[in-house]
Amino acid sequence: MPDIHVSAGVITDSHGKVLLVRKRNTQRFMHPGGKPEHGETAAQTLQRELHEELGLVVATGDLRPLGEFTAAAANEAGHRVVAQAFALHAEADHVRVQAEIAELRWITHADIDTIPLAPLSRTHLLPIAFGLAAHGAVRSPHTDLKTSPQQE
Repeated sequence: MPDIHVSAGVITDSHGKVLLVRKRNTQRFMHPGGKPEHGETAAQTLQRELHEELGLVVATGDLRPLGEFTAAAANEAGHRVVAQAFALHAEADHVRVQAEIAELRWITHADIDTIPLAPLSRTHLLPIAFGLAAHGAVRSPHTDLKTSPQQE
């Protein structure tokens, strides 16, 4: 099975909700992020993707590495996704649908079985996200994330 390498953001808010996105022309919700461009680190990839997709400006210090996770790809049949995941904190009024994102949702644990989910999110990232949110462990030591000035 060919691998697709990505960076993924496990984003929680102050109410313990987790942010998921659905890209255009797809059915499943997943954690925001994407594929690296040439020469990017995993953190740089996530910073760029969050800015492009959600209008978030993220400092490297706001990203808490969670590790590498592998699952069947949601949108590329016969492929696996290998994700470098990072935890961070944001609030709903700091994110907006942009670029290839069709929809975003802030979900609770009770929502898991009510929406179609990517395998990586269902199997690995949501259990981590709700564990972190329950313990308030995702809050950044830095200022809260904000939308970029040109997006406001």
